[in-house]
Amino acid sequence: MQSELLYKYPKTILNKGTGFLSGYSHSLNPYTGCAYGCSFCYVRQMPVSTFRDGEWGSWVDVKKGAAELLQKELTRAKKKGDPVTIFMSSSTDPYQPAEHKERITRSLLEVMIDNPPDFFFVQTRSPMAHRDIDLFLRLEDRIRVSMTIETDREDIRKHFTPDAPAIRGRLKTLQMLKEAGVPTQATIAPLLPSSREFPDIVKTHTDRVCIDDYFMGDGSGGRRTANLGIRSKYEELGLEKWYEPVTYEKLLNLFRRVFSDDQIFVSREGFMP
Repeated sequence: MQSELLYKYPKTILNKGTGFLSGYSHSLNPYTGCAYGCSFCYVRQMPVSTFRDGEWGSWVDVKKGAAELLQKELTRAKKKGDPVTIFMSSSTDPYQPAEHKERITRSLLEVMIDNPPDFFFVQTRSPMAHRDIDLFLRLEDRIRVSMTIETDREDIRKHFTPDAPAIRGRLKTLQMLKEAGVPTQATIAPLLPSSREFPDIVKTHTDRVCIDDYFMGDGSGGRRTANLGIRSKYEELGLEKWYEPVTYEKLLNLFRRVFSDDQIFVSREGFMP
C-alpha cells in the first residue's frame, strides 16, 4: 500500500506517559499514522484512526518542526527536576518509509544528543534503524532499541503484516546494533505462530527479549484486537490455538531453553525504563 504523506505543524510533540506507558514521563511520535498498516495494530481502534478518512496505513502525517518543538519541550521538562524518560513510538513506527526522505526521527535524535533525557526507548519494526547507530551510541546507556520480531516465519508475516519489513532484515539490523554496542531487545509482540527454532534464531541476534500478546498488550485485555476480527486471520490458517491467552506461556517456556530468566521480560515490564 502506498501511503499519502500529509504535512502538519503540531503545537506539541511530547505527550504525557499514560496507561501502558505510565512508567515513562513522556511518549514521542514523529509521525501520525503508519504505512505498515499491520492488521492487528490496536491504534486502528483509537480516535487518531477512527476519526480519519482513509484506511489505517493509507495516510501518514509528517510532523514538521518536530525538532524545534522537542528542544523547547525537553528543556522545559528537565527544568522541573524529575526524571525525563521517553518512549518512541507508541502509535506509529519512527522508521517507516517516510523517514527515508523526511528524517524527522533523526532530527529528534540529534536534539537529544545535545540535551539527553534520562532514558530513551525506541520501538520499531524497521531495518532502517541501523542508519542511526552513530547517534544511538552517543546516548550510551540512556537508550534501548527494541526491534519487533513477531515470528520467524515469512509466510505468517506476509499473512498478518504484508506491508511490514521482512523478518530477515530486522534480525540483521538487530545484530548490527548489538555488535556496535547499542543496548537492544527483540520484542515478540504480538506473538504470532512461529517455529520451535525461533528462540535459537533470536538468541544469535540479541541477549534480551520481551514477549507480549494481544491480551496483555493492546490496552484493553484483548477487546480492541477482537474488534478487529483478528481471530479470523488465525482461522484462515487453521492456527486458532495460537490465539489464546495461555499461548504466551508456551512460547515463554521455549525461550527459557536458551535465555536466562534475567534476559526474558513479559509484556509491560519489557518496555519500562
